[in-house]
This record gives sequence, structure tokens and C-alpha cells, in this order.
Amino acid sequence: MTAQIIDGKQIAGTLKDKIAAAITERSHAGLPVPGLATVLVGNDPPSQIYIKNKIRTCQELGIHSFSHTFPEETTQAALEELVLALNDDPLVHGILIQLPLPPHLDTFRLLSRINPQKDVDGIHPINAGLLSRKEGTPWFIPCTPAGILYLIQTVTPDISGLEAVVIGRSAIVGMPTAQLLCRHDATVTICHSKTRQLPDICRRGDIVVAAVGKSHLVKAAWIKPGAIVIDVGINRTPDLADPRGYHITGDTDFEAIRQTAKAITPVPGGVGPMTIAMLMQNTLTAAIRI
Repeated sequence: MTAQIIDGKQIAGTLKDKIAAAITERSHAGLPVPGLATVLVGNDPPSQIYIKNKIRTCQELGIHSFSHTFPEETTQAALEELVLALNDDPLVHGILIQLPLPPHLDTFRLLSRINPQKDVDGIHPINAGLLSRKEGTPWFIPCTPAGILYLIQTVTPDISGLEAVVIGRSAIVGMPTAQLLCRHDATVTICHSKTRQLPDICRRGDIVVAAVGKSHLVKAAWIKPGAIVIDVGINRTPDLADPRGYHITGDTDFEAIRQTAKAITPVPGGVGPMTIAMLMQNTLTAAIRI
């Protein structure tokens, strides 16, 4: 068996085309154009790249982009004042604070200041809490977990009854992914650094999501034949042959797992493009709801 490669770049491109068409239709109908405000604090290179990509995608799709960049020493009070102003701005439908923030800032407190109805990253405590409640409906699902589910459903639309193993319990990816899969009636096991017999647990999974940030952690022997494998990892592996001095690897042994799995996402080109596409979808949804 050779696994299907789940082409996140192509799937995200198709979704973005639909978003762009919907925005054009709204514009022709005289309805508000979606607006996304991004907040970047400090000079973290990956964060700068992520924000640049998000701004560029907004421009491509016809979404108004409002970029706010601050030096690392910016105070908590200044950022909270900005967030409250963005909450009140009718041109801004979505607010995204790029994480991680500098250590002197209270991330939880700042995220809590965002209007949950503008929390297009889906990480406000109210949205996070509602995701965990079966009877609740969050305003927004976090972008990466939403993208992961979207990719899985291109292979298997109905995941009810399937056994899913999520490796990683971060508040941004691991935990909300597990909760989202559970909401779609999968049977979910969450694994982490303290998990015993991790390979044995993974071998039970019809779906395996690797989101720990450790290059090639998941081996082919850990994967049940016919499983769907979603690799969320983005790891810089030293490579003197590459002009950058490194190449990007995921959390799975991609080439070996291809011989066992039913489907697998590549790194790069898998989950990453879907994260931005889902952010654009959430921003459009926020504008539609006003």
C-alpha cells in the first residue's frame, strides 16, 4: 500500500477560491467587506513570516487587512487598549494576536479581552470552553484543528466511530483537535510526553494526529495499516546541502509511513496552508454574522 498524499496546498487553494468568490459577491451586493486585524509584538522571525503570509492572503482574497506591529517592550495596558478599540471598530470583523507573546505579557488576560464574536483564531476562553461542551457551540473553531478536520474529511467524510490518537496537548492544536474530533463522534485518545506505551496506543488509531514539534517522532511501525496520518509538526533539521542550512521536517517518518498508511499529509504543504485558509473562512463567517 502506498498512501494517498493529502495535498493541503491544493485543498486550501480550492477553499480560498470559494472564499474570494463569496467576498466578491458580498461586495457587489453592497455588503461589508470582511476585515481582519493582526497584532504582532516583538521580532520573532517565524511570527513575522506568519503575519506576512496572513496579510498577503487577505490581499489575495479581498479581505481588508489591518496590521498592528509593536516593539517587544510594549506594555500590557497598551495592547489591551488596542484590543478594546478593535472590538469597537465596525470595519474589523476578526482579531488575531500572533503567539507567542513576549514573556512579560499576560497572554491569557490579553486573549480574554477579545470579543468572542471577533475571535477568529478560536482561542478566547469562551470559545475554548464551548468547544469542550457537547451542548455548546463556539463562535469559532481554532484554525489549525479546523484545518485538520477538513483534511481528514477529504479522505473519510464520516469519522464517527473511528479511533483517533492525538499526540500533543497544546492549547492551540492538540487539545482543541481532540475535542473537535470527539464532537464528530470519533473515539479519542490524547497522548503526551508522560504517556506510556505510546507506540502501542498509536497502532490503535484509525486517525493519528502528530502535533508535538519533534522531528520524525512517529515511526512507520507505530501506524496501523490503512490509517490516516496528519502531521502538524514544523521542525528545522540541520542540512548543509540546503542554502538555508536546514530543511523542514514533520513529526512523522513520512517516507516510511507512506508504505503503511491510507493517507498522510506532507510537511511542508499539508496542514500549514489549511491553517491560513481556515482563518480566512472564519473572518468571512464573522462578517456574515453581523
